[in-house]
Amino acid sequence: MPTTVGRRADRLAPVRRATRGIDRRTVVRTGIVAAVAYAAWLAIGAFGRPYNFFDMKIYHGAVVWWASGHELYEFIAPTTTLGFTYPPFAALAMLPMAMLPIEMAGWINAAGSIAALAVILAALLRPIVDRLGWPLWYTVAIATPMATALEPVRETLGYGQVNLLLFALIMADLVGLRWRSRRGTHGHDTDGPFLRLLYSGSWAGMGIGLATAVKLTPALFIAYLLLTRQWRVAATAVGTTIGVTLASFALVGTESRAYFGGVLWQTERVGAADMTPNQSLAGLLARLYDSIETPGLLWLAFSVLILAVGLSRAANARADGDELTAFTLVGLTANVISPISWSHHLVWVIPAIVVLADAAVRRREASRGLSVRTGPQSFGGPPGVSGLRPPIWYPTLTGFRHGVAALGLYLLFLISPIWPYEHKLPEVSHYQNGLFGALMENSLALALIVLVAALPWRPGAEPAFYADRSARATATIGRR
Repeated sequence: MPTTVGRRADRLAPVRRATRGIDRRTVVRTGIVAAVAYAAWLAIGAFGRPYNFFDMKIYHGAVVWWASGHELYEFIAPTTTLGFTYPPFAALAMLPMAMLPIEMAGWINAAGSIAALAVILAALLRPIVDRLGWPLWYTVAIATPMATALEPVRETLGYGQVNLLLFALIMADLVGLRWRSRRGTHGHDTDGPFLRLLYSGSWAGMGIGLATAVKLTPALFIAYLLLTRQWRVAATAVGTTIGVTLASFALVGTESRAYFGGVLWQTERVGAADMTPNQSLAGLLARLYDSIETPGLLWLAFSVLILAVGLSRAANARADGDELTAFTLVGLTANVISPISWSHHLVWVIPAIVVLADAAVRRREASRGLSVRTGPQSFGGPPGVSGLRPPIWYPTLTGFRHGVAALGLYLLFLISPIWPYEHKLPEVSHYQNGLFGALMENSLALALIVLVAALPWRPGAEPAFYADRSARATATIGRR
């Protein structure tokens, strides 16, 4: 028996030597990441829908049709009435996938989109985890599968859409604005010209410009840049959009004239406004009126109001030093006022959840900091009185409503209650399941409108101009 035990010990010796340098905490964290990923997979199966790269088949079929010598915008996918609806620049970007089988193209797009999502989350979470002292890799590894399970992401991946890639382009400009505000803290004199250009953030605006050239709705970010007087970034975005569009005219003039001269205005190519996945204001109003079409004047009036609220709140968020919330408000506003915002377009709920969760943590941290202050006039006490503390429930409940809002928003877009109450006119009324069913069918649109009106910002959390302003002020004082 001792001999047998000794042999087993000898067999395990290489395993022990291999794992000796591995931190037990890392092993536990890896197991948690695996469990979260598996839970996200189960959630997609439970709350998602059957996915077969439906939209990717249209894109793939269109570019194959185009590459074979036919007119791009004459393509209609088999068994559907749908064709290619993006500008010619998008078609040029998708043209290489004509050489791939459709399934491979779909999986490559899914892999690239998940990678883009992970990079986006790293950029969103980096300032937060640095403040809290959490490992970035662990936080992103948990956040990525959790975000993947949400309605906009799983629909984007399952349909073969490009929303996450466009999202990444816009968020790249947010990173560029961060680097511009901290100019001089990145890079060294020994870095090459490319790295110095990269860390300078002077390219900020190109992402928004490219996204606008692919899909017109990101143009609202240009309006935001102009409103907040970010002239250089706005000029870069406009120049990028015009540049790639003119280049498309030079390369594929026939398709460009067809798109801007007719296809752009053919809204029926996209689908009916009242369809359940259209969670924009236009879709909400059409369903409330139980009509295939949106009441135009009512939609225009409310759109102008929401546009004013969204852009003004974004400008105020930026002025208070929270550029992430400002970008999020602009993205949410674009989702609301666009005539068509399918549920896979609503990726801006991801940074909204991050903002709400961070707001909860910040308020809790602030309350804990206040609770240990015992000097004169603490918590409104009279002069000369020390040792005053808040009631014990005060630090416990501070930030609670923001945390509940973050959790509720996550669960809403995880469960996505619009689908059990999906109805199609004229066969079935949108009021088939009563008031509750109508609320559920419009729940995502209602959540977006509430976020535009009430998403809090975090003063000083994401400043994108303070460093430059301080540098200019210092230089001015020096000259005086």
